[in-house]
Amino acid sequence: MALALLPRRRVIQAAAAVLALPMAHSASAELAISTGINRTGRMRALSQRSAKVYIQEVLGVLPERAQDIAQTAQRLMASNLAELGRANVPPALAQQLQQIATEAAVLRTLLEQPRSRAGVPAVVRQADALLQIADQATAAYAALGKSASAKLVNLAGRQRMLSQRMAKNYFLAAAGFGSNTVAAQIEEDRNAFKQALAQLEAAPLSSTGIRNELTLAQSQWVFFEAAITKPVTADALRTVATTSERLLETMNNLTELYDAALKDLLGVA
Repeated sequence: MALALLPRRRVIQAAAAVLALPMAHSASAELAISTGINRTGRMRALSQRSAKVYIQEVLGVLPERAQDIAQTAQRLMASNLAELGRANVPPALAQQLQQIATEAAVLRTLLEQPRSRAGVPAVVRQADALLQIADQATAAYAALGKSASAKLVNLAGRQRMLSQRMAKNYFLAAAGFGSNTVAAQIEEDRNAFKQALAQLEAAPLSSTGIRNELTLAQSQWVFFEAAITKPVTADALRTVATTSERLLETMNNLTELYDAALKDLLGVA
């Protein structure tokens, strides 16, 4: 079915019925703030990861692997939305979580269409719309935490998104879409990623696991940064595809460690 024949209203209705579970207001529905930051923050990364592998398939770069990643990203989105939908949060944040579900449903509909170069702009726009509302919700969750440690979960989690947006933009440039604009965004994200790594290394909330994962993140960043600064070739495209996934995995592990450390610090189960 052509996208033009699928009204956005129908997609929004589907989101409300399927993805956005009712917000439960009971003690059993409490979601630790650190985990809320983690989950909404992961939606940022999943938005960019989904767009990245869409373009990756269009370019014919490790297409089978890209298909597997796309399916994994959609499963993770669904599980995140289900968990967030059970959270007991203030009304304003609950509304943002509902909007995340709506934007995720629109993106999912686009991703269900056959891959095509013509479909790239719409997928990228929708991924960015999901990123924007997920970022707002993550900031709202972080504000509930009010502690420097809660902000570390957000900072580490944002690194996941940056890794995927840089890779997405590298592929966008390779596909001939807005090369000057995306090159500027890549450079901005490179600087932000390095600054955040330095902040995480200097942070007081630490453990042996966190320190080890930070060391691994630094080494993975070296490989990824080298890849995205190379001229576009078939080999460079494959390298960006693989190193972006390895860096994402490392940063996700690190975010989970910060999440667990903060819950332990606060005595939250």
